[in-house]
Amino acid sequence: MANPFAGEVALVVNGEAFACRLTLGSLQGLDRGEGLIALIARFEEGRFGAGDVLAVLLAGLRGAGWQGSAGDLGAAEIGGGLAEALRVAGLLLARAFSLPEGADERASL
Repeated sequence: MANPFAGEVALVVNGEAFACRLTLGSLQGLDRGEGLIALIARFEEGRFGAGDVLAVLLAGLRGAGWQGSAGDLGAAEIGGGLAEALRVAGLLLARAFSLPEGADERASL
């Protein structure tokens, strides 16, 4: 089960459930090319493409310990289909860069 307070989002790939999260290492992989800020901007503006969604999901799965490749993920069956893949990608980014609802940032100091 995914823990939203840890930035996790549940995703089912080929029938197996994962608690995806964006770690520093997986975020580093997203920072290549145009960069992480440009990727986030595309999601915020609704201008993202399939490659963006795949990259975010792959990074989240890497944070969950998944060892598959981008090609493996592209050929995989995602539980909930395309709509769920889009939802999970957006939530991964949102949870990686914000405090959980109701959290007080001073509590972590």
